[in-house]
Amino acid sequence: MTTLSYAVSDSATMLRRNLKHALRYPSMTVSVVAVPVLILLLFNYVFGGALGAGIGGMSTGGTRYIDYIAPGVILMAATSGALATAVGVCVDKTEGIVNRFRTMGISRGSFLTGHVVGGVIQTMISVALVIGIALLMGFRPSATPIEWLAATGILALLALALTWLSAALGLVAKTPETASNTPMPLQFLPFLGSAIVPPESMPTGLRWFAEYQPFTPIIETLRGLLMGTPIGNSAIAALAWCLGLSLAGYLWARTAFNRGAKV
Repeated sequence: MTTLSYAVSDSATMLRRNLKHALRYPSMTVSVVAVPVLILLLFNYVFGGALGAGIGGMSTGGTRYIDYIAPGVILMAATSGALATAVGVCVDKTEGIVNRFRTMGISRGSFLTGHVVGGVIQTMISVALVIGIALLMGFRPSATPIEWLAATGILALLALALTWLSAALGLVAKTPETASNTPMPLQFLPFLGSAIVPPESMPTGLRWFAEYQPFTPIIETLRGLLMGTPIGNSAIAALAWCLGLSLAGYLWARTAFNRGAKV
């Protein structure tokens, strides 16, 4: 077998390990799905009437507001998945499993690859569940199959970027508790974007931040693909942010792993 073949085989083994672990201990996955679902329920049924009335052209019944909020909450499902990867990597590190793998004749990159690919798979399953619940609540996207495919690609690319960042955070965290807290800004940032309300409704300073932070162009791209709203330059910015974050997370995670991040 070639070096590449060994790397692929070892990565597949690590992927199976992580997926089996997720099946045996599903509490983390359930909590990751529960957060965006609760946000969707809260903002649509509790705040939807007031917020929908405050956004031009929306009725106070909340039905149309869910069409606005659903793409943002679907993105939050992708950000919530980062938590599980950070905790999983940190647990393996603190329990000495990473050091054990270092002494074995396996590909050095397989450990991180298994965690990242497994994390992306779990995240996309969570995204699908949130989409299903949004549809049950009245979300009515107008996307064509091609637009759904493009939206899925954007979400998968975002999940990959955030999972690499989370793997790095898990490697540098001292404890699993710390690892569970460090991805929190990733989950909070969509609230400071266009997920819940348009940036135009925010104060000047916050509006400027909302317009130029990473998640707003991604949300607007998803909203445009799913609901037919104008996308403009958001798609280019969304791809640039996803690719940039993926590269930064990969390089950081690889450097932390090679240095043997100390517990």
